[in-house]
Amino acid sequence: MPQKRGLFITFEGCEGSGKSTQSKLLHEWLNNQNINSVLTREPGGTKTAEKIREILLNPDIKLENSSQLLLHCASRIEHVYDVIEPSLKNNCHVICDRFLDSTISYQHYGHGLNLELINNIHKVLLNNIMPDLTFVLDIDAKTLSERLQKRQGASDRYERLDKEFHTKVINGFREIAKSDPKRCYLINSSNALNDTHNKIIKKIQEYLV
Repeated sequence: MPQKRGLFITFEGCEGSGKSTQSKLLHEWLNNQNINSVLTREPGGTKTAEKIREILLNPDIKLENSSQLLLHCASRIEHVYDVIEPSLKNNCHVICDRFLDSTISYQHYGHGLNLELINNIHKVLLNNIMPDLTFVLDIDAKTLSERLQKRQGASDRYERLDKEFHTKVINGFREIAKSDPKRCYLINSSNALNDTHNKIIKKIQEYLV
């Protein structure tokens, strides 16, 4: 008999899209159904990867775009081999706030780094591990600007980037969802929080049958 394996579920979207909130709501819903799952995030997810996250998000630390890419990849290597793969092999569903699609949207569509390079790094160093299902939460640039203005506390490296950059990222996520419709489920998250959550639950139930 083949070994059972958990589902690898990711949430993608720009800042303010609601992906962190929706990933937590899905985790809570699965727990209420007595379905084993783990909630994690990128960059981060392990002690080492969280240290890398601190560097990546700190706007006071200068980083070239290519350095950002390699740090994201280093964080992901630690995360995949220490958390994601062991959990999946243990038949535990993994819910991850950001993964490869974010790297492609921000580093390729946003900063203009070579897409083939990003994909090759992922193939060679991470066995090309991909999610089973990705929720891409979509908002327009105006909604993004309004939500970022409401946030409390200091903004991070990516939140401080200009409207043009964020528009490129939003369009990048849309392109990814369009290019891989079997994996990606695009949801307009400008609507009410419960409406978005209900759409996510309806979709996840198709995978839990």
